[in-house]
Amino acid sequence: MSTVGRRGTSTPRELTRVGDRVSFVYLERCTIHREDNAITATDADGVTHIPSATIGTLLLGPGTRVTHPAMSVLGECGAGVVWVGERGVRFYAGGRALTRSSHLLEAQATAWANRRTRLDVARAMYRLRFPADDPSTRTRQQLLNMEGRRVKECYRHESVRTGVPWRRRDYHHGDFAAGDPANQAVTAAAQCMYGIAHTVVAALGCAAGLGFVHSGHERSFVLDIADLYKTDIGIPAAFDAAAQGEEDVAARTRRALRDRINTAGLLDRCVRDIKGLLLAHHTPHETDDAPDQVSLQSDGGLLVESGRNYDHPPIEGHAWEEPVW
Repeated sequence: MSTVGRRGTSTPRELTRVGDRVSFVYLERCTIHREDNAITATDADGVTHIPSATIGTLLLGPGTRVTHPAMSVLGECGAGVVWVGERGVRFYAGGRALTRSSHLLEAQATAWANRRTRLDVARAMYRLRFPADDPSTRTRQQLLNMEGRRVKECYRHESVRTGVPWRRRDYHHGDFAAGDPANQAVTAAAQCMYGIAHTVVAALGCAAGLGFVHSGHERSFVLDIADLYKTDIGIPAAFDAAAQGEEDVAARTRRALRDRINTAGLLDRCVRDIKGLLLAHHTPHETDDAPDQVSLQSDGGLLVESGRNYDHPPIEGHAWEEPVW
């Protein structure tokens, strides 16, 4: 009996970098399978082949069925998979992307666990949003007020620029069609941005739940990262889509957002920003990509080689080795 995927699992260094991938691919009402190292989407119009290693995030909408071989190749290639709701505006579940090193995860946990450094990272996030303002002396409440004003001003500016009427942000949970076209577009853009941010966070091996601005949610850090690009990418794309009419606004928003993301090189920018935020307190040699290896914790923060028996001191010329299973 033939089997799928006899080749060995790829390492991160053999894969297309996250920043070089297509931002996201949205599929609905089709069957997703695997053919060689590509995935196929089969619907009433035929079969479409998509190279799996070039996908940043695969958004699976209503009516999609995905096979085990398809998920296998997506996992091997480090593609993020997100199950979304009708018109792609609800996040239901996400598949973890390929990662080997815990380097960034440990840096994130270290910064998050200390109240001072957690605030330092939050301030650094606001510094990315407000490059002309120094947030180093701002309290968390002051930072939240600054962000609230920024988003409101962005809504007003985009309304004037595009001519799309705007009263207020009005999101109806579970009823996408209840909002006006502008609110529908903003919701669709936000969900896509969350999916993309979640993919980059997972691809880098970070913890989605350890947020520095948001807290208490399983995707707090994802929300932190997505919000960095809300006013310069997400909201403008939403208003551009809403300005083209009320019909099919969610699909137009996804297309407009995809074009902006690729033009702006958002995936590459997102990777740089996450590394810059989490590794700010590390020495230069520590900011390089960590090797794909397992070490053991010893005293004084020293890391020692794994796969070795440290029960007895090694005899000169002989190392006490144990197999690594």
